[in-house]
Amino acid sequence: MIAHSTLEDLVDPFDAFLIDQFGVLLSGDGAYPFAPDALDRLCRAGKKLVLLSNSGKRSKPNEDRLTRLGFSRESYMGVLSSGEAAYHHLESRIGKDIPPGAAVLVLSRDNDVSAIAGLDLAPTDAAGQAGLVLLAGSRGDVFDLAHYQKILAPAAERGIPCLCTNPDTTMLTKDGLCFGAGRIAQLYEELGGAVEWIGKPHPLIYGTAKSWLGGIDPTRVLCVGDSPAHDIPGGQRAGFKTALVRTGIHANDPQDAVLELCQGHQALPDFLIPRFGF
Repeated sequence: MIAHSTLEDLVDPFDAFLIDQFGVLLSGDGAYPFAPDALDRLCRAGKKLVLLSNSGKRSKPNEDRLTRLGFSRESYMGVLSSGEAAYHHLESRIGKDIPPGAAVLVLSRDNDVSAIAGLDLAPTDAAGQAGLVLLAGSRGDVFDLAHYQKILAPAAERGIPCLCTNPDTTMLTKDGLCFGAGRIAQLYEELGGAVEWIGKPHPLIYGTAKSWLGGIDPTRVLCVGDSPAHDIPGGQRAGFKTALVRTGIHANDPQDAVLELCQGHQALPDFLIPRFGF
């Protein structure tokens, strides 16, 4: 049974919140005006707040962006991004199944290579020479899928493994919705390549989140997100409660249609709230 609630209703029942960035705190144009105050008020109420994001960028660039957009860095514990989780995952594999100095084709936004910076890996622009493909972000607001197919086909044909550190198939931009890195990863699979997924709804990032939160009872942790495909099933599989906001990628879709999407992923949220604000 889904409870129709507000954020204010959910303060007392929970000790910690895992909060999505885009669609909950941020739109394609910047911060939702109500979001910085919401984080501040939850922090003052003594809640542990972790921003759980499918951003392929590491934690620090995400935190810096939030500060520029008016969020107080003191209001949350940190940004646990899929890029940050992937960085430590890659670090543990170098010298094992990933050779030191391996060439990595990094596809991201803003030419960001923070996902491998400081690791014994070498970025390359040549898919034909890469030993690993890293999908950290999409420039779907600039290029079409055919552009990515041309880039990735040589690596897929050689059987080069791919790590997708941003599983979102759709992303918010200032010009509206466009395809995300997760859709490019699907394309890589369609080309015959193998993809390893890191981020929501996959388990690695939730295991890291539990370690950040210490011994808090999972039923006292609320995952807040806008994605029926990522935030809700990922949170529920990890044993957390979930709340779906009506902002973000499905803001203009009828509520019944959004809940049907949740049912399709076999993950109805525990709560439905209009926005992450008081």
